[in-house]
Amino acid sequence: MNVFGVQRVIRAALPHLRKQGSGLLITISSLLGRMNLPFYGPYNSSKWAVESIAESYKMELSGLGIDSVVVEPGGFATTFFGNLITPSDNSRESEYGDLKNGPQHLADSFDGALAGNEAQKPQMVADAVLKLVETPAGERPFRTVVDKMGMGDPLIPYNESIDQITEGIFSNFGMQDMLKVKVEAEQSL
Repeated sequence: MNVFGVQRVIRAALPHLRKQGSGLLITISSLLGRMNLPFYGPYNSSKWAVESIAESYKMELSGLGIDSVVVEPGGFATTFFGNLITPSDNSRESEYGDLKNGPQHLADSFDGALAGNEAQKPQMVADAVLKLVETPAGERPFRTVVDKMGMGDPLIPYNESIDQITEGIFSNFGMQDMLKVKVEAEQSL
């Protein structure tokens, strides 16, 4: 659903945005769309795919007056880990030794870090979305990191570096016009 649901909503909205000649697509991703954590490969890869879809639309739709941006939240104290589907077949667990405890250890570590972090509030995501909506078209940053756990700060220079690489590749092939929306400095909230 992370990938196909996002794509379906965008496809449904695009005819209306094209008709009016402007619009804003805000894709909610995750910091895990820019980095990987062990034991969450399917989730990580779905968020990487969402990031790629949004970036493709940024380049493809900017000439039509449609901005495509991504909000990259960190973790929040929710029921996410408690609602994960656990394997029904545990017959191979013994083959992995202590590694079989990795997913639970990671979940416990996150829960502990989130429990003691009063600054990490879901309202920050809503505030970031509102700020993007209120920012004039063409001036919105492509990626907005929303994190007060310390995971997001190192990703800002990573994002900037990837944006510079992309810009350089497009320039090398004479496709600068594909990047009508100049890559802006990353934001962190």
